[in-house]
Amino acid sequence: MSAARFLTPRIVVGGALIAALVLVAIFAPLIAPNDPEAQELLYVLLPPAWAPGGDAAFPLGTDSLGRCIASRLVFGTRVALTVALTAATGAMVLGTLLALLAGYFGGRIDWLVSRAVDTWMSFPPVILALILLVGLGAGVDKVILAIIIVDWTRFARVIRSEVLVVRRRDYIAAARLAGFSHLAVLAREVLPAVAPLVITLLSLEMGIAVIVEATMSFVGLSVESDVAAWGVMIADARRSMYQAPWGVVLPTAAIFLTVLGFNLLGDGLRPALDPSLRTRGAR
Repeated sequence: MSAARFLTPRIVVGGALIAALVLVAIFAPLIAPNDPEAQELLYVLLPPAWAPGGDAAFPLGTDSLGRCIASRLVFGTRVALTVALTAATGAMVLGTLLALLAGYFGGRIDWLVSRAVDTWMSFPPVILALILLVGLGAGVDKVILAIIIVDWTRFARVIRSEVLVVRRRDYIAAARLAGFSHLAVLAREVLPAVAPLVITLLSLEMGIAVIVEATMSFVGLSVESDVAAWGVMIADARRSMYQAPWGVVLPTAAIFLTVLGFNLLGDGLRPALDPSLRTRGAR
């Protein structure tokens, strides 16, 4: 596999953004200039250091409790990426498994999975997640579970359609005639054929998970109110947004860049991994 196909602008930019965020999350204690929960009531609503009235000790200013916004942004990256990776992976595993079974075997299995997907997708995702969290209770683990329960349908619907195409190909029939079991055909032939699509959907789902977590944090259904998370930061800053707009703008920008990174990476990986799309593009 040529490395050049992975050096497209979308993959490079998206990969660079995500890699930078991962490094920030891993080395958060070393990067953050202050304790993200320390309250300095003498330095409330300070502007960024480069603005008049700013303080170099707080590079991006402080919030209404005098907490360092830069430090809270850095530690908020951990929450966002933890939810993105865990929830998206869980939704991918569940959705892909059901899609493989439905698309490959068809019949009653396909009918049951398709009806479940149609029923589940008839509810607005965010509203359904809110309803689940009201029942499950608040917490990051509950947000992850809610995202998995809601978003497995994204994988199931799209991948099932791809499996329906793949199972009609000659090499699938040849594998069955050669005596391979259904499990072996699924694992060795069908899954590798749909893997590029799965990887693309996984990357896009990570961006969606970041938005969902921020939304749940904003309404108080994710992390505790004293934990640094981007949604919590926006919720805290909205009361003073006209006096100190940077408290809303900065975490919003962090969410935007994270989602942009995942989307660019997903859009770039699909044609790089799928030979049929590369051939189509060349034509």
